[in-house]
Amino acid sequence: MTLLAVKSLTLSLGNPLFSDLTFSLASGDRIGLVAANGRGKSTLLRCLAGLQDPTAGEVTRARGLTMALVDQDPPPALLPLPLRVAVLAALPRDTGEDWRADIVLDDLAVPAALRHQPLGTLSGGWQRTALLARAAILEPDVYLLDEPTNHLDLARIGQVQRWLAALPRGTGVILTSHDRAFLDVTTRRTLFLRAKASRVFALPYSRAKAALDEADAADARRFENDLNKAEQLRRQAAKLKNIGINSGSDLLVVKTKQLIDRADRLAAAARPAHREGSAGAIRLTNAGTHAKALVTLNNAPISAPGGRILFNTGQKWVERGDRIVILGSNGTGKSCLVAAVLAAIRGQDGPIRAATTLALGHSDQSLSHLPPDATPFAVITGLGPADAETRNLLATAGINSDWQMRPIAALSGGQRARLAMLVLRLSNPNFYLLDEPTNHLDIEGQQALESELLAHDATCLLVSHDRSFVRAVGTRFWQISGPNLREVDGPEAFFHSQTAG
Repeated sequence: MTLLAVKSLTLSLGNPLFSDLTFSLASGDRIGLVAANGRGKSTLLRCLAGLQDPTAGEVTRARGLTMALVDQDPPPALLPLPLRVAVLAALPRDTGEDWRADIVLDDLAVPAALRHQPLGTLSGGWQRTALLARAAILEPDVYLLDEPTNHLDLARIGQVQRWLAALPRGTGVILTSHDRAFLDVTTRRTLFLRAKASRVFALPYSRAKAALDEADAADARRFENDLNKAEQLRRQAAKLKNIGINSGSDLLVVKTKQLIDRADRLAAAARPAHREGSAGAIRLTNAGTHAKALVTLNNAPISAPGGRILFNTGQKWVERGDRIVILGSNGTGKSCLVAAVLAAIRGQDGPIRAATTLALGHSDQSLSHLPPDATPFAVITGLGPADAETRNLLATAGINSDWQMRPIAALSGGQRARLAMLVLRLSNPNFYLLDEPTNHLDIEGQQALESELLAHDATCLLVSHDRSFVRAVGTRFWQISGPNLREVDGPEAFFHSQTAG
């Protein structure tokens, strides 16, 4: 049964976000919607939900279809409400079915202690979970999920994976996500949204991306072949034209015109292969150092903000070229370890020591090193580049001239993340200390950051819940296990323990 049918859908907001988009959602379908930041994913979901009119085309919904759109952030009116009340508010008034809120909150494993706290006081991850619960309480036929894993740790991502798997068999789901591993687990079809010629593959993300790359390569070869054929026809026409002029043959003149017409038609019909316009480049640098061990941890006790000892590091070293990933459940102290290393690098005495030649590049989850009231232009010029170079650097990072003089607080999450990477690059570090660096980065940005870390053989200590990113860049792995920090062979056992439930 077809739940949704999209035909020749086009949406332009100044520039075309997508055009001539055609696909359908069948009963039980799970579609991953993939595109770079700002390319129309959220807008398409709003069109499908009937909340925004397209420029052209149509969306046909099955008779009686119920849909639930889960946005990335809760509306301000919900923030003062207790979480459970916010979920109940999604129901029509006076249904007498308050019990339904407890069922969906149980399904999403929301602790009882959080259910009566104001939504605005909870973390972004719990706010996201509350929005899922508001959708689930309606028992829709179709879920439209916009970045459902943002702000979630691995355990919560695993919970969402299990919740999706347990939905009624005929429920349709279209979701956007920058978490490649999550897409691979939860979807069976992938729609790559493009300004022109979007593509759908009956495959989860990783296999679909390989198929997309192969299709784009075939398009590029076909385009090149068609242009070569057109050029050959024009050369043949030029030869016949000369022969016709010299011999006075009207037949050869007619044949020449026919060849030129064929060449023009072939060249006009040739379609260039898709080239994804970059959402902004991510580049890093890696200053030199002669020190073998950049950071030494000598049985350092790592404490929570209140002073409680969480674990002891034991004897550990971060050597040149190491890309060490810190693994641990939420609340075990990963960010506390990052903070302790940061304090030592900045000169605090203690059992954590930094080499005198260490040049730090640091980025935390909230990108707190970016002053919210400053402009991107002011931040970058403050690091040394001249005005013209600053404008070019920011544009290359995906922050165009319209945004360069606005407060950083006004930028999107993706723009702030790319600006943070640019600031890191200009600081010319030889050691990167990164706490959730892929937060807000789209898949293109994640892969660019991976490539830069690998290309420069960067030394870094990092925390990330992004399984694909960790697998790509990690060379060593430290896992927080109870009162100890121990080195493990790889991340897979930890990933399984967090997501299997």
